[in-house]
Amino acid sequence: MKKICALLCAALLSLLLTLPVAAEGETTSLLAEDAPALTAPAAYVVNLDTNIVVYEKDSETQFQAASLTKMMTCLLMLEQYQDQLDTITLTAPSYIYDLIWEQTTNASTADIRRGDTQTLRNLLYAMLLPSANEAAYIVADYMGGGSIDNFVAMMNDEAAAIGCTGTTFTDPCGLDEGNVTTARDAYLILRALTAYDIVATVMATPSYDMGTNENYPTAGTYIIQNTNKLVCNTSYYREYNKGGKTGSLGEWQNFAGWHSQDGENYISVLLNVPNSADEEGGRPALRETATLMDWVFATYTVSPALDTTQPITESRIRYSTQTDTIMLYPADDMMTLLPREGGAALTEQSFDLPDSLTAPIHQGDVVGTVTLTIQGQTIGTVDLIAGSDVSRNQVLYTISRIGEFFSSTYFKVVIMLTMAVVAVYAFIWVLSILGVWSRESENK
Repeated sequence: MKKICALLCAALLSLLLTLPVAAEGETTSLLAEDAPALTAPAAYVVNLDTNIVVYEKDSETQFQAASLTKMMTCLLMLEQYQDQLDTITLTAPSYIYDLIWEQTTNASTADIRRGDTQTLRNLLYAMLLPSANEAAYIVADYMGGGSIDNFVAMMNDEAAAIGCTGTTFTDPCGLDEGNVTTARDAYLILRALTAYDIVATVMATPSYDMGTNENYPTAGTYIIQNTNKLVCNTSYYREYNKGGKTGSLGEWQNFAGWHSQDGENYISVLLNVPNSADEEGGRPALRETATLMDWVFATYTVSPALDTTQPITESRIRYSTQTDTIMLYPADDMMTLLPREGGAALTEQSFDLPDSLTAPIHQGDVVGTVTLTIQGQTIGTVDLIAGSDVSRNQVLYTISRIGEFFSSTYFKVVIMLTMAVVAVYAFIWVLSILGVWSRESENK
């Protein structure tokens, strides 16, 4: 009997020793109700400083790209030859003109004749200012190794690489109606293109002399004009517009532009704006872009959504006699795009914090996060940090840990096992008593 009891006690002790000990304790939309009504069937405006979408209208719907296609041709050229714009010269092959005239007799050009030799710089200006179709084909012929199809494949590969999901190119200039894109995709292409410094210079140029390069006098001296009249001295002029690309194949126009004012930067895209939107001047996409961006700059500004010098909330403290609560501060002021009227006061705060914090805590410790939303859209998440040091009272901590142990599942398991051992021991003891009594009865 003693041996059985010893084995049961050893098993219980082994179980207690193996029980674990409790351990110590990111393209958001801010589309406002007062946004101007557009005739453009698709539009997309993004603040580049915060990647917040401030206007969106059918941005994933495919439309004809027209000459916005040339942005991709320019992008591929700059990726390969940005440092050789003046050292590489190309001669216009005859066959490309046949390809262009097969599609239309009214294609925009920079008057580059068959057999003319141009620098890559001149071809870049020709594609982005007067939207010269022959310039795009000259570049495509060179980069495609004499095959336009090879170059078009490169265009589609690049579109996929930068995240375009609704874009297909069928030629290097946009004359073919099979060139399609979306407002969002056109934004991605222009964003990639404007990463090259030379693009800012080219797109902001009202006019350019194609004969300014003295090394290649065969180019002749003639002036090409920018089709983007937002940068020209016209009624369309907007100081904030730093450039863009126009495009049209029918009774509508496209425009992808980039804009900067007071250090705040945007890209806008409007697709297939009907000519009726600007009956007088014939620049509907530019007219609606100006209307939209006037509203954007008047409505929004990049400003701090939080004040890092002021507590944003407080939390209860455990195991401390120093204080019952601690003030929490945002770790960052979260510079973001906010409405000019109301600003940070319009944001809603959502805290991710435990029910209480456990001392000790050191000033600056990250203890949770706060997420800000506006009009139901998340605009960012920031860490919350402790505003002061809080020491731990060891007596409170020890008492609490003891209480936690006696109320824990582990303790309850131990009690149940102990009771089971006692019951087994009692049962065996009863059996042994009955056995002794039975034997004594037999002996009598």
